[in-house]
Amino acid sequence: MIFRELDTVVLERDVPENGLRKGDIGAVVHIHGDSTLDVEFVRASGQTQALVKLSLTDVRAVQDEDVPAVRRDSGIAPKRGAA
Repeated sequence: MIFRELDTVVLERDVPENGLRKGDIGAVVHIHGDSTLDVEFVRASGQTQALVKLSLTDVRAVQDEDVPAVRRDSGIAPKRGAA
């Protein structure tokens, strides 16, 4: 899959060190060549939860069947900045 900056993506695995879970929705903010992306995940309030560097296999494009959901913070303090 080819992603572009500002594409909305869905996380395909948990990233507990950043307080992220599989299924979280993020936005591509930078593309590093053809293998990694910087993806920003935000809270419902608009505050950044995490900005992480991920491989292309860590995310997928949003599909029409996807339904966003709200969950409570896991209690893990989010890291700020790229991983």
